[in-house]
Formats: sequence, structure tokens, C-alpha cells
Amino acid sequence: MLAYRFRPKLAPTLAALALLPLLIELGLWQWHKAEAKRELQQRIDAMARAAPLPIGPRLVPEDGLRRQRVALRGSYEAGYQFLLDNQVNGEQAGYYVLTPLRIDGGDIRVLVNRGWVPLGRSRDDLPRIDPPEGVVAVTGTVWRPARQRFVLSAPEPAGRNWQPVRQTIDLARYRAEVPFALQPFVVRLDPAAAGCYVCDWPRADERVGMHMGYALQWFGMAGALVGFYLMASIERVGRAPRARQSANR
Repeated sequence: MLAYRFRPKLAPTLAALALLPLLIELGLWQWHKAEAKRELQQRIDAMARAAPLPIGPRLVPEDGLRRQRVALRGSYEAGYQFLLDNQVNGEQAGYYVLTPLRIDGGDIRVLVNRGWVPLGRSRDDLPRIDPPEGVVAVTGTVWRPARQRFVLSAPEPAGRNWQPVRQTIDLARYRAEVPFALQPFVVRLDPAAAGCYVCDWPRADERVGMHMGYALQWFGMAGALVGFYLMASIERVGRAPRARQSANR
């Protein structure tokens, strides 16, 4: 019968002592991050189910409103609406329609994303996007464009050379182009609201599963390191002595 003994070597031991705590720490970091993301996802889902928060004719800070459902009353102003290019629904190219809404009772506007419309026969054949007339009730979700992705060319003077189609948008530069005050966010229109086209907005996903997967990978690497260390530290020393035979044999 073969005999083995545990005889750790210096280099593998030092490597294991250095790497094992690091791998475990990385796994715990991703695990805690997944837990934090799970709590955030629960809050986001709760906000999506909550009653909309009324927004009146005053400028409000964006802080605390991100992903919040809101309710407004006002009238759309087609003169400063535009199409946001390079938007895809399924496999079809098209635009998002962004229209300023003048909030009832004041001079404050908010940009409303009224959803997706398909590309025409060519980019010179723009779709007809007349907004609803008169005072309308609007419900939707507060959304802030990412600054690093949405950058416009230099703003044009208000009322001149208005760009009906844009590749990107930056709220600060849009505000500089128009002759009115603007809320610091965009409202993504609810699918059932008047004036909505295809409002199939993606669900806010904090990617909890991704962080859990990373945690399991780090823990798996820690387990593999332990396994390799044991394999490198156990050596064969020959055959073990046989058990004493019975006296009668």
C-alpha cells in the first residue's frame, strides 16, 4: 500500500499565503457589491410601481428624482422638438422623438422622450411627429442622459438653423439653444400616455447576477489554489508496512 506525507515547500507556501487572502477578499468584495446592487434594484423596482410624483412649474433639482415616476400637465411645443438619430428597435433603425413640454402655470419646460419612430425611406424623408394639441397629462420616468456619450456640436442661436435631427444631446447645450428655462432631466413617457410612439423602455438593471458570478469565480480560484497547493505539498514516501498477519497464517 502506498504511503504519502504532507511536506510543504517554501515557494508554493509563500505563493499560497500571498494569493489566497487576495482571492478571498476579491470574492467578498464582489459578493458585498452584489448585495448592495440587490438592495438598489429593489428600490428601483419599488419606484417603478409607486404613484407618480407631481411636478409643477418650478425648476427642481435632479437629485433624488432619477428613475422616479413623475406626473405633469402642460402643452407640447413642436417648434423645438427634434429626432435623436441612431436608435434601434428590434433590428429596425429609427429615431427617438424629444419634445419640450411647457408645464402648465409657468414658463418652465421639460424635454419629453415620446418614444421610437422608424426611419423613413431615406434620412431626407423624416417621419411626421406632430405632438398632441392642447393641455395634456403626462406621466413618465425621470432619466438623465449620460454626459460622456451625449455631446452636441456648438449650439446655434435660438430660432436659427434649428436641427430637426441630432446624433446626440447634451441638456446644457440644448438649454443654450432655446429661449426658455428647462428642467435638468428628460422624462421618458409612459407607454399608455397620450402622444407616445413605441415606448418600450429597457428595465433598469443593476446586474446583480454579474457581480454574483464574479464572486463565485474568485472563490473558485481560491479553491483551485488550495487544491494545487495540496497537490504540490503531498509526496509519496514508499509503501506502508503491511498489517500484522494473523497468528495462524
